[in-house]
Amino acid sequence: MPKSDKTNLQKIPPVLNRVLAAAQIADENRGHDIVVLDVRELTKSFDYFLIVSGSSRRQLYAIGDEIQRKLVGEMGDECLSVSGHREGRWIVIDYGDLLVHLFEPETRKYYALEELWGKGIRVELLTDSQQS
Repeated sequence: MPKSDKTNLQKIPPVLNRVLAAAQIADENRGHDIVVLDVRELTKSFDYFLIVSGSSRRQLYAIGDEIQRKLVGEMGDECLSVSGHREGRWIVIDYGDLLVHLFEPETRKYYALEELWGKGIRVELLTDSQQS
């Protein structure tokens, strides 16, 4: 790994900080049913899932854009890929150690990631909507 890549990795906050920041952004943008799953014991491919529902495709796009702005723009993370943006029913943003899943409610229910990855550990969130 080139030295510049190592230096950049040192600037990126730990994955738990990033997933919690992304969850906060989702909450601030009126995402609902926000779940963070720690799946480190289940797979070596990634560490956390952030799963969020939105009321419309436009809202899902906005949540995804704001998460990108925060993680890439402010926290120095690198987005590896974005899938489903055209269709908008299920948008997946891949940061390598963190996968962000943005769903329309019906699509989320159909794919049931929380059940599929049910042995993952739910991370306790204290979002603004939960404090009210």
